[in-house]
Amino acid sequence: MAEPVVHLLKLCVGVESVEQLEVFQKARLARGETLRHLTRNRPRRDAEVLAGGSIYWIIAGAIRVRQRIVGLERVETDEGAKCGLVFDPQLIRTEPWARRPHQGWRYLEAKDAPPDLAAGSGADDLPPELRAKLREIGVG
Repeated sequence: MAEPVVHLLKLCVGVESVEQLEVFQKARLARGETLRHLTRNRPRRDAEVLAGGSIYWIIAGAIRVRQRIVGLERVETDEGAKCGLVFDPQLIRTEPWARRPHQGWRYLEAKDAPPDLAAGSGADDLPPELRAKLREIGVG
């Protein structure tokens, strides 16, 4: 039986749009850097994260994009050992779901994750609050 999948949810600090995240990450790749985020704690549910999980980025008050997590690595820093969440470079836009900011990352069960956007759907143009209301009444 296949391992269940769990995702991570994280505030994309200092980033105001998916396009800005894309520019930052392309610059890192151009410098030969690994696309990763350092975090204090390794996910305890690491097998579920590595079974196809993604990080869902909260940007401007809503989940807007996800990236597959392709590895977890131990990284030694001046502050001690950290966990590096290693990402696939492809950014996959999701339906924008309003979310409040929080510290660190949280688990996001697959059943609770927003669906991916169809390319060119334009749904990302709607404010997250309106998108949430439309979803509430069964139209979005």
